[in-house]
Amino acid sequence: MKCEHCTRKECSKKTKTDDQENVSADAPSPAQENGEKGEFHKLADAKIFLSDCLACDSCMTAEEGVQLSQQNAKDFFRVLNLNKKCDTSKHKVLVVSVCPQSLPYFAAKFNLSVTDASRRLCGFLKSLGVHYVFDTTIAADFSILESQKEFVRRYRQHSEEERTLPMLTSACPGWVRYAERVLGRPITAHLCTAKSPQQVMGSLVKDYFARQQNLSPEKIFHVIVAPCYDKKLEALQESLPPALHGSRGADCVLTSGEIAQIMEQGDLSVRDAAVDTLNKDFQEVTLEKNGEVVLRFAAAYGFRNIQNMILKLKKGKFPFHFVEVLACAGGCLNGRGQAQTPDGHADKALLRQMEGIYADIPVRRPESSAHVQELYQEWLEGINSPKAREVLHTTYQSQERGTHSLDIKW
Repeated sequence: MKCEHCTRKECSKKTKTDDQENVSADAPSPAQENGEKGEFHKLADAKIFLSDCLACDSCMTAEEGVQLSQQNAKDFFRVLNLNKKCDTSKHKVLVVSVCPQSLPYFAAKFNLSVTDASRRLCGFLKSLGVHYVFDTTIAADFSILESQKEFVRRYRQHSEEERTLPMLTSACPGWVRYAERVLGRPITAHLCTAKSPQQVMGSLVKDYFARQQNLSPEKIFHVIVAPCYDKKLEALQESLPPALHGSRGADCVLTSGEIAQIMEQGDLSVRDAAVDTLNKDFQEVTLEKNGEVVLRFAAAYGFRNIQNMILKLKKGKFPFHFVEVLACAGGCLNGRGQAQTPDGHADKALLRQMEGIYADIPVRRPESSAHVQELYQEWLEGINSPKAREVLHTTYQSQERGTHSLDIKW
């Protein structure tokens, strides 16, 4: 069985089994560890099925598969339970960072406002034993600001001899892995080098926050709550900055759905969602001056739109300067790690309500964040410093493939 965007004959992913129930991961909850009654039910191991995989071109090694299987609630509860042992030398400071695209899911799921959902999630996590709960919006601000600067630089350098445009966003790990493993150069040359919000958040927690708390990075266990499974793979592939002393920026990634499962098993009520409308998966915006188009921007969501974009780009018929690329149709809100029905399909009604909630969240320009500007100076030694370049930017690997890799039938 192959994923629809595979270009090879074999795939290393597992096929979906008939057992879609909450199968045990043999992960004792904190309550189970203490022998208390009313403990959480056992949780399912984190698995990436073919329907969940967005870049499944036989790209996962056996070692990565083993590591990925550890990215689940079992590891999370292991640290929670370890912190209750008497040997304090093995205790960890448990930090959870929540992606902003996850909050509308919790709001819609529990019939709350985004603010109340955030408070309820934070209170629940701290009741389990989490020490700090952060919002990754500040990390997204860094990523956006660095992307802006890179786009301006590329725009000024672009020429027929040095084609630096269009610049393609790189915050979606499914899209980036697909570009690296399947498309190769020259497509990867168009990827923005700014690190994703998850990668930036890892450095913020394990470097800046650790130093503020007088902790070594390895004493912190950092959990990311994200809307999609590809974020688990991103955590495994992340390079290890020297400042983190060999420690990963994110130790564990749990999807919004996995967290909701824990909350539901803690007897938190849920409700069905109402219906609203979803955004289009390909959108265009132009910037005009004196009646003439100066810049063309686009958003391409889902692999059908991505493939069309790549084919036009290869043929030199893609007129855009900047493109936001996301592997999931419908964007990050539609990540397979949240808003799924029990039979594994997208919960369209819940997604539509989430879209409405997300659209109502006020937009704040990253440039207006005083905290970001302070961190540029205090943490990164200046906006355009060598340290800012090292911490906030990355490089990409390319595997050359023949032209057959683009011959995909829809």
